[in-house]
Amino acid sequence: MYKNLRVADVSDGLDMVGLPGTGLVDPEIHASWTDPEDFSHVFRGIAITVRYVPTHRPDRPAPGEDFSKWESNAYSSVTTEAFTSLIRPGSVIVIDDVEEKDIGSIGSNNILNWYRLGAVGVVTDAGARDTDEVGLEGVPLYLRKKGRGIRPGRNEIESVNRPVSIGGVLVCPGDVVVADGDGVVVVPRAVAEQVAKYANEILANDKIGRRGLYEKLGRPLDKTVKEQP
Repeated sequence: MYKNLRVADVSDGLDMVGLPGTGLVDPEIHASWTDPEDFSHVFRGIAITVRYVPTHRPDRPAPGEDFSKWESNAYSSVTTEAFTSLIRPGSVIVIDDVEEKDIGSIGSNNILNWYRLGAVGVVTDAGARDTDEVGLEGVPLYLRKKGRGIRPGRNEIESVNRPVSIGGVLVCPGDVVVADGDGVVVVPRAVAEQVAKYANEILANDKIGRRGLYEKLGRPLDKTVKEQP
């Protein structure tokens, strides 16, 4: 139902079901990279939510403790990725993280693994690192800022698949998430079907109008105005 919808269409659909402004994530959370030809940065999917919080645990190994051993233990027991077992084709990983710290909770390694498991995109209200590589890998990523630090000593996992707040928006597990160059919008699951119905009508009418303008201008039709199968 959301296959071809744009963020703008979904926003209008939310207006039409009586939820104006609902679900519009702070525009500071933006696409890390964009593809103006194929729009491969665009995604639509179902939310898996994760929350990381600041940690009070030591931010470095104990004297004499091996750094690699300390780091490995933190990843496996403190700042884990316990949500990976929930990823299915069409999942969107929504991460409520510690935006005040310089943390690269997402990197080119783990995001590619989430993509391999079926995730269509990732949204975080904090940072990610290796962003050049993430763009080259072509995994859709929406973030507030670039990060550099590792997770150990900076955050710890608080919950998986519980309600979180991203850019001023409530995101619950199972909500629909749509992201494109305009930003990110979240649709509460309870109204997702009705919003999609209106949004598809809006998109169809928009294509008709723009297709007419393309023809008057003598422009070749691109995929944004062609009818989708």
